[in-house]
Amino acid sequence: MTATDALPLILLPGLLCDQRLWATQAADLADTCPVSIPDLTRDVGIAALARRVLAEAPPRFALGALSMGGYVAFEILRQAPERVVRLALFDTMASPDTPERATQRRAMLDLAERGRFLGISPQLLPRLIHASRLGTPVADTVLAMGKAVGKEAFLRQQQSIIDRPDSRPTLAQVQVPTLIVVGAQDQLTPPAEAELMAAGIQGSRLVVLDDCGHLPPLELPERTTALLREWLA
Repeated sequence: MTATDALPLILLPGLLCDQRLWATQAADLADTCPVSIPDLTRDVGIAALARRVLAEAPPRFALGALSMGGYVAFEILRQAPERVVRLALFDTMASPDTPERATQRRAMLDLAERGRFLGISPQLLPRLIHASRLGTPVADTVLAMGKAVGKEAFLRQQQSIIDRPDSRPTLAQVQVPTLIVVGAQDQLTPPAEAELMAAGIQGSRLVVLDDCGHLPPLELPERTTALLREWLA
């Protein structure tokens, strides 16, 4: 079977991320299967984001997702579970925001709406990537993605995240081979959230990556590709 005959793989980016998040994996897995990275900047609401992905997707596919992309993945499973053949969840969570976290997000929305949007600030980087990658090309890519996605898309994405449904009831309904990956030092969606998802999805595999923050596809690209290749097989 050639790569073009294989099950297509869809990789969903996170908040303020674009195709660069998964670029290494898309290139490295091109010999295995067709890979696409949807644009999650155009719609408001997790349901609308999922509908667009489904409208542009092949009939059946493997689905990988990081952070906000994971919230969209859970919605895809609610809307069209029969189309998802495999599931890989990176540094995301099934739980809704705590009231405190939602308040923080609304404060960021208010700042951005008043014109103070600078993408991802250098001060925020330590919450996104492991300390060992500050001042490296990984950090440069994160900053560049945030700037490229821009203010209007950030407002749409952040509002979608605030309003997202609780996906914990979805977990027991997942019946496909599922990989769950989290950086050991992820401050935004910590390992405890990955453990909750793993406990809820029967037969899932949990991998905790040492010396890694919130963005394994950029921080540990070869390891991420290897995990996806094994999961696809």
